[in-house]
Formats: sequence, C-alpha cells, structure tokens
Amino acid sequence: MRAARTVRVVRAAGVAGAVRVLAAAGLLLGAAVTPAVADSPSPTASSASSDDDSAPTTAGTSFRTATEIEQGEKATASGSTGDYLYWSFPADLGQRPTVKATVKLPESAKRSAGQTWQIDVFDGLRRRQACQYGAQTRTAAPDASSLELACTLRTVRGWAEPWANDPLPGTYYLRLTAVSVASADLGLPASAEVEVDSKDIGGSAAVDGSLSKPLVPGIAMKSEEESDDSAVLSSLDPDDGWSSGWWTDRWIWTAVGAVLAALAGIGGYTLTKGNGRPRGVPPA
Repeated sequence: MRAARTVRVVRAAGVAGAVRVLAAAGLLLGAAVTPAVADSPSPTASSASSDDDSAPTTAGTSFRTATEIEQGEKATASGSTGDYLYWSFPADLGQRPTVKATVKLPESAKRSAGQTWQIDVFDGLRRRQACQYGAQTRTAAPDASSLELACTLRTVRGWAEPWANDPLPGTYYLRLTAVSVASADLGLPASAEVEVDSKDIGGSAAVDGSLSKPLVPGIAMKSEEESDDSAVLSSLDPDDGWSSGWWTDRWIWTAVGAVLAALAGIGGYTLTKGNGRPRGVPPA
C-alpha cells in the first residue's frame, strides 16, 4: 500500500509539473506575440502627424500627373463635372486599402438631372482592381448636395502569377469622375475630398514569395549605382519602408505552436506512462 501511495504521489507531481510547464509556455506565448503586435507597422500612422494645411488641394488629370497622397491623409480638389481626377498612394504587403471619396455636387438649381459618379482603383501596372465591397458607383438625386463613394480592395499580396490580377505592393491610383451626366451639366464646378486607409491583415494573408521590387513607376529603371535624385515617377513610400516579403507574424505563431505541441507531448507522456511494474505484478 505504501508503494501504491508513492506511485500516486509521483503521478500527482508529474501532473503538477506538466501544468507548470504549460503555464510557462502560455507566458512565453504572450511575451512572443505582444512585441510582434507592438512592432507591427500601422498603415495609418501618418494621419496623426499629417498637417491639414499640408494636405494636397489639387488632383492630376492622368496617371502620370496623379497627385500623391499618404494613407490617412485627406486630400481635396476642385474641378469641373466630367473631368478625370487622379490621385496616387502607396500600399504594402498585408494591407487591405479602403478608398473613400466625398463629392460636393454643383448647386441643384444649375443641374438639369441627377449625376452618377464612380471611383476606380488601379495598381502600379495600371490594372483596374476590383472592390471587395463598398459603394463604388452612386447616383445622386437632382436635389442632393453631395454623395459618398467607397471601395475596399483585396489584401495586397507579396507575389502572384503573371496571369493573375492580384493586388501587389507598390503605387496605386485613384480615379474619380462622373460617368453619367447630362450634356448640359458638363463643365459645372464640383469639388471632392478623398482619403485612403488600410487595415493590416498580418500573417494570415502571407504567401510564399515576394516581388524583387514594388510596382512603383520608374523604380524598375533605377539601378543601385544611380543617385537618389534620379527620376522616379512616384516618391511616396510606406512609413516603415517597403516590406521585404519574407517576415510575417506567421513565423511567430508557427514557432510557438511547435513549442506548445512538444510540451503537450511531454505532458501527455507524463500523465499516461506507467509506474514501471510489469502487468499482473501487485505492488509490494
């Protein structure tokens, strides 16, 4: 009976040890994940430091003359109904950009009918990107003073097949225009306000591959020997620079999962192993 009590005490000690090991693993998990969350770049960090007075107040009329804006920055522009207004912004790996536009329409007394406005987003290769959700096209009533448009893109990937139309890191273009308007309303003054924000999706959107360079117009023609003041058609970069594409928080979760699996195996072995006696042999 004394030997049996000793075995139960040993097993209880083994269970307690396994519980302590798992608790320590939980603390390690928290310590590993917290820095990763704290160090992850915030795609809208520039919004806190941007000054409203320095925000762009004009828009381009083509891809080459698109006005550059930062994420989190509100840009405004005035133009005429029927004009094409262009802006450009950077989007990096793991981000899911959302483009918003508010159009202030001409006075209702001067408009002869309702107007339909639309926003389109293109990547660095000028491929039109589909919206996951959002009111990309809206028609304003004849007496409406403004309308709001929105487009949430798919998550930016680090790599894609040449035939695919997946969004890739680089410069993106926003185009705003009236797609359906009466001929008598063409040329009426209108103004717009646009803003781009992103949600950081993280390692869940990571892929096994990366671009050698982001899709920024002009950057592919710039060699390492050239000076920094050489011609690049887009000068805006993410706050923390372009991602290399190989590091994501998925590596942390993979490592922590492997450690927990090993500890779970050790704990299971401790709980299920025998006391060393052959079967059928009674305790001494």
